[in-house]
Amino acid sequence: MNLNAFARDMDSERCHNVSMNVPVEMTPTELLGQLNEVEQKYAPQMLFVVGRRDILNNRPRVSIVGSRKASAEGIQRARKLAKLVVQQGGLVVSGLAAGIDTAAHTSAINSNGFTAAVIGTPLSKSYPRENTELQALIQREHLCVSQFPEGYPTQPKNFPIRNRTMALISDATVIIEAGEKSGAISQGWEALRLGRGLFISKAVVDNRSLTWPDEMLAHGAEVLSDKSLDAFFSSLPVRILPFELNGISF
Repeated sequence: MNLNAFARDMDSERCHNVSMNVPVEMTPTELLGQLNEVEQKYAPQMLFVVGRRDILNNRPRVSIVGSRKASAEGIQRARKLAKLVVQQGGLVVSGLAAGIDTAAHTSAINSNGFTAAVIGTPLSKSYPRENTELQALIQREHLCVSQFPEGYPTQPKNFPIRNRTMALISDATVIIEAGEKSGAISQGWEALRLGRGLFISKAVVDNRSLTWPDEMLAHGAEVLSDKSLDAFFSSLPVRILPFELNGISF
């Protein structure tokens, strides 16, 4: 992520206020369940949550992340994967940034699925400005999570920090498109550190001008292609609600 350019963008757009329901303050353990020592290392002390917390509990959680200034093909790939995740019963997680994130959230919603946004501003603020209505919709009907309390300044460094939290919330992360300085790369390394699945779009891996995909593949990332989709979905955990287990007899 080019933080200087990002800071200039933020200054020119400014954060926008978002009307929302009353948020809930929770520890990561309260929201996600017990964390192990590795997960606790970079977990935030507190999370601020608004929307449907239940959607985290009974479906695999897949982060779809990538460039804010994405190519048309990247946008289409993000939309395609988000739709497939919904069709497979999964939850689409992303960061509500422009580009890939926006495509993932909107595709999940348009596919009648659920999505969770993990944002780099307090819940009452929106960045970028054009996603204000989308954020309000997600806060009403889906789920929005921030680790930044009300009044906390919105700074470029917030966003890679929230990428760590997004990796923590997600069972797997898929990088659809990312340059050498994209914040999605920091999330990829965090997913690997946590032992979560990290998948990189084949189109990115095939781009030989990038150095980071080979480094991540050497550390356990996998290539996501049309041929590996079944293996990708098979790698996700199965979550069943307690009441569903109660209905199963031996």
